[in-house]
Amino acid sequence: MKRRIIITGGAKGLGLEISKIALNRGYEVGIIDNDKTAVKLAKEQNEGIRGCVANVTKEEEVKEALDRLGTPNVLVNNAGIVRFGPLIEQSVEDFISTVNINLIGTYIVSRETATRMQGENGHIINISSINSITPGPNAGAYPSTKAAIKQMTRQLAIELSVKNIRVNSVAPGFIDAGMSAPIYKDKKVRKTRSEAVPLGRLGTARDIGEAVMFLDSEQGSYVNGHELVVDGGVVHSLLNQLPRN
Repeated sequence: MKRRIIITGGAKGLGLEISKIALNRGYEVGIIDNDKTAVKLAKEQNEGIRGCVANVTKEEEVKEALDRLGTPNVLVNNAGIVRFGPLIEQSVEDFISTVNINLIGTYIVSRETATRMQGENGHIINISSINSITPGPNAGAYPSTKAAIKQMTRQLAIELSVKNIRVNSVAPGFIDAGMSAPIYKDKKVRKTRSEAVPLGRLGTARDIGEAVMFLDSEQGSYVNGHELVVDGGVVHSLLNQLPRN
């Protein structure tokens, strides 16, 4: 029997790449996204993808989307935003909106999905960030929300294990896709960041999609409460950036 997967923020960027990889691996794929046009295009251009327009911060919209798409075996919480700028210069409105979408949205969709899963070898995979490990400057509330998602992943993994639901997260590094893609159009930034990664390149959306697929594979079936860092080694490269000579 095919496993059913739902990806939030699945109509474009990282979410769409995860959706397409899952579709090619034989999953039944559903996407939840608040961009009506993007959902329409994703369905038109990828036969087999089903989609619902919904705001992950709205409980009733999430419930309706799950009713339409059906209870998944796998949920990927990918929906998120960033408001760039120094933290103390963020407006309260921007701070709240980032927390609402990134953290509370992840909680709402996880809660509504987990309560519907019944002994189905369920799996929730949250997309966090290397900002959950080491916060980048001028990223507003984004690092704080990703650190909170990391901890929520651990808590849910403990609490939901009794329901046969695993919970993990994937922490992307410097990924040339999604909300980061515009940053890497700057050739200087692209070169600097690529050279800072021990593997010598930026990551791709496929790198993240493949990490998600591994976690939900038989090979990853004993992984629970884990944050899989997919960053080419950059978060551990401080001493590499500061050589002795």
